[in-house]
Amino acid sequence: MSYDITELAEESIKLELNVSDMYYLFHSVFPDDASLWWKLGLEEKNHAALIRNGIEQFEPVGAFPHEILSDRLQDLKETNKKLRSILQQFKNTQPSTELAFKTALELEVSSGESHYQYFMDKEANSTIEEVFQRLNREEKDHAERIHSYMKDNDIPV
Repeated sequence: MSYDITELAEESIKLELNVSDMYYLFHSVFPDDASLWWKLGLEEKNHAALIRNGIEQFEPVGAFPHEILSDRLQDLKETNKKLRSILQQFKNTQPSTELAFKTALELEVSSGESHYQYFMDKEANSTIEEVFQRLNREEKDHAERIHSYMKDNDIPV
């Protein structure tokens, strides 16, 4: 591979934590939707922990499933920069419910998040991949869950 897996992992972890921060902000701002945002925020933190622990435990022995990470480092960095800016903007000026959901959907289909989802949905090629997928079985399909929630609660898509 022509990229540094540690740097990709760190940027991916930052992305998961930034998305988590966004969802926790939405949790505090939108009481009607608080349980959804809390659950998604917690799941994003779990994704970050899964990547961190995987790198620490499995990369030294060459068993970390690299497919869980996007190999587009610059895209990850740009997404993180944009996300930190949006998060600051939303802290200063509360977004509408529609804008919060639209932003969440956009984040979930971003390069790093969609790559993570792809890995979780694909057929495992090793025991390690299967373990990663099993650990995260209930914490996937965020975009689909957000979209479904919007439809069920009459929030414009």
